[in-house]
Amino acid sequence: MKEEIKILTPAGMLGYGFPIDLFQKGVEMDPDVIVIDSGSTDSGPHKLGLGSMTCSREAYYKDLSFMLEAGYEKKIPIFISSAGGDGTNDHVDAFIDIISDISKGKGYHFKIAAIYSDVEKEYAVQQIQDGKVAPCGPVKPLTAEEVLAATNIVAQMGVEPYLKVLEEHEDIDIIISGRAYDPVPFAALGIKEGFDPGLCWHMGKVMECGAICAEPSGKSIMGILRRDHFVLEPLNPAEKCTVYSVSAHTLYEKTHPYILPGPGGSLDLSETKFEQLTERSVKVSGSKFIPAPAYTVKMEGAKRVGYRSIYIAGVRDPILIGQIDHVIAHVERTVQEYFTDIPTESYQMIFHQFGKNGVMRELEPLKDVKPHELCVILEVAAPTQEMATAICSRARTEMLHCPYEGRMATAGNIALPFTPLEIPLGEVCKFNVYHLMEVENPTELFPIQYVEV
Repeated sequence: MKEEIKILTPAGMLGYGFPIDLFQKGVEMDPDVIVIDSGSTDSGPHKLGLGSMTCSREAYYKDLSFMLEAGYEKKIPIFISSAGGDGTNDHVDAFIDIISDISKGKGYHFKIAAIYSDVEKEYAVQQIQDGKVAPCGPVKPLTAEEVLAATNIVAQMGVEPYLKVLEEHEDIDIIISGRAYDPVPFAALGIKEGFDPGLCWHMGKVMECGAICAEPSGKSIMGILRRDHFVLEPLNPAEKCTVYSVSAHTLYEKTHPYILPGPGGSLDLSETKFEQLTERSVKVSGSKFIPAPAYTVKMEGAKRVGYRSIYIAGVRDPILIGQIDHVIAHVERTVQEYFTDIPTESYQMIFHQFGKNGVMRELEPLKDVKPHELCVILEVAAPTQEMATAICSRARTEMLHCPYEGRMATAGNIALPFTPLEIPLGEVCKFNVYHLMEVENPTELFPIQYVEV
């Protein structure tokens, strides 16, 4: 029976790159598994809505090349979750294709388990009708209309599909999964080997971001899971894990200080203990996993809602800056009066004033700061690209030349750093499925295929 499991993660996100020398240092420490996450909803709904990936194929190819070399030469299994960023079936297949290309060129041979996570729309509609779907957070109840409007819907798998692969195929070389709860691939091997699930989940929660839990934050990290604790240590000698840095990162992306819900239950950190083991490593113990009475998975889906165009402008005139809200209101009103043939509810004009509440907007606590310059970005969303650009253009010209009290300049009010002056950004998407679905079997939504390359 294993008394410890070593987990190496080269970075917090596949495709973001990592220091090769540090990764190789980690490989020489003989890890039991190399794990890396590939997914997030942080970058918005466009991946699900448009079928795009977070990073380029070239970026994934480069990162995977180093990982496959280590996996092949040292016989280390590799776990990759949420393929492509959103974890759709197409992106799982895209990752298999990349691995196949690399393997053919290098003469590698791998046995791959592909775990898929797309949700059939008919199934989701039936679950809604059966009362098995509820909002995840402050969103509206899910309707059949929104399900059918979504381009793609994925379910966020728990650890059970990974366990199924590991129990049925102990000789598996690579697991590539669709959308997964971020700690899943890190927790899987430990749970399979009978380690405390609370420790497995907590270590996965921290390690899925790589060495961001270090000071200064980094990329590559080694985690050592033991029967009554786990240890984290970054691979870069210039970084160190401290009680403060690891406990602080434990609070990352949480709505409660010590309860973290996930598929099948919640991680309870109310009795967790953080100890400085060495100058660069931290020991963590006491974390608990509390099973839920019903097993739920989170569904994520996005729909296409129109097109977006923007302009970017610089403002340096202190007289204009002092009246910027009034000027923007004038621009909005003038544009609406000009396009009387277009219903105002069919498009949006959103002004971002960077330098004046551009990041936090109405939540900004510093209300009276007087900036000496602003970056004003207008985004226009409309049913067509042509309409979005036309509205954006009219707003730009109005802001460029509109009068305001005390105005001294006559050549123009704003500086435009880019051409084209109106920049079309293509289709706009919106998350329209962000709901919990109760399931009888934790593996029923996640079919597994085995491929050899």
